Amino acid sequence: MNSKTVNSATMNEAFLLTGATVQRCESCEWEVSESSAHTECAACGDLLDVLHEAPKSADGAPLSSDDLKRIFEVGCCRFATHEASGVWRYMQLVMPSIAALPQGIVSHPEGNTPLLQRSLLSEFSGCDQLLLKHEGHNPTGSFKDRGMTVGVTQAVRIGATAVACASTGNTSASLSSYAAQAGIPGLVFIPAGKVAAGKLSQTLAYGAKTLVVRGDFDDCLRLAREASKELGIYLLNSVNPWRIEGQKTIVFELLQQLDWVAPDFIGLPAGNLGNTSAFGKALREAFALGLIDRTPRLVSVQAAGAAPFVASFPDFFNRASVRAETVATAIRIGDPASWNRAVRAIRQTDGLVISCSDEEIISAKIAVDAAGVGCEAASAASVAGVRKLVAQGVIRPEHRVVAVLTGHVLKDPGMLELLHASNPLGRPGGEGVAHSGRAGAGSNPPIEIDATVSAVEQVLRQGII
Repeated sequence: MNSKTVNSATMNEAFLLTGATVQRCESCEWEVSESSAHTECAACGDLLDVLHEAPKSADGAPLSSDDLKRIFEVGCCRFATHEASGVWRYMQLVMPSIAALPQGIVSHPEGNTPLLQRSLLSEFSGCDQLLLKHEGHNPTGSFKDRGMTVGVTQAVRIGATAVACASTGNTSASLSSYAAQAGIPGLVFIPAGKVAAGKLSQTLAYGAKTLVVRGDFDDCLRLAREASKELGIYLLNSVNPWRIEGQKTIVFELLQQLDWVAPDFIGLPAGNLGNTSAFGKALREAFALGLIDRTPRLVSVQAAGAAPFVASFPDFFNRASVRAETVATAIRIGDPASWNRAVRAIRQTDGLVISCSDEEIISAKIAVDAAGVGCEAASAASVAGVRKLVAQGVIRPEHRVVAVLTGHVLKDPGMLELLHASNPLGRPGGEGVAHSGRAGAGSNPPIEIDATVSAVEQVLRQGII
């Protein structure tokens, strides 16, 4: 199945036929109201899914796909009097009941991120129609803000006294910011020595209490989940179904930017698998509502040193876990929490799960940076994955592909220092960046000169710039 329609009966599961919004277990169908603080099933322990009834007008009539497109277009932020958030523009598909109390929304605002095309990256990847959805343009510099605006809004609605998350850095920065805005205490669990300085500094600046755990991300998430259950803290990792509701707007927005003509592939970095899950849910709903007439194939890209999802693909008979190690810190996760949701997303979109080495990811990052776009290392996994699939003949040059960049280039300044701090030749060269992150191809170290025009001229004559 390549960019074709999905069985409509399956897609109709995206919405309730009657009734209001509920949270329902994906495995055993245990159900609670939308106001419940549960983030997982009390019966079997699996994750919950948010299900809304199909959107209706004020008089109760079903909204057509054309009706919804008009609502989304009129609500676009380019109209100064309308919705400034690229998440809450899709309120009918995210949290319909909040329309009755819009002042309860906790929004920066977020979303409205650009869809970019750069000839240098088309050439690098071999894909002529490669587009980049840059989520690094969100308020705290990553896609996490889309999920956090919805998650923290829900926390306020249910009267949560504190919110918490485990994080490799981006989630904690986002939670800390939105919790501060809402006036709710935030608690974050981060793995010792494994969070980039740019992300940690955000978390500290926004005021969340930061707990540095002697362990990896998976240890942090286990502890956060246990503390949430025992201490009554509202957990805001992507296991929370409302986080997924916000993150699925990445797909709604890129589809709207493409005038609702679905691309052939959507590539994304894959760590805890929340985005893979969210993207699959968004595509199910977009198809069920008639917003698109075919579904793109999802491509979840993991780092080779943190690739449990790859190890289980394509049949997913056995759930794998690994001790994760990669320079792409944002996806350095060995036991993804959103596993079952992500499996469903890959199966329903005829998706692909692949891995790229650290060297391939860093090469893609250097290319993204050199094109004037910039991204954190883990974000470049999507571009590296597209390049690999083009080389394998799976993606053809004429396919339209959207690669999602999940974080801003300044999220990991330490990586930039490693890439550009030193180069014995004083100019680009070498054979790439080793696993250690040492400077190599594409490095751009600063050049110290005397304060004379002749020194500047000498640099220019060397052809360095």
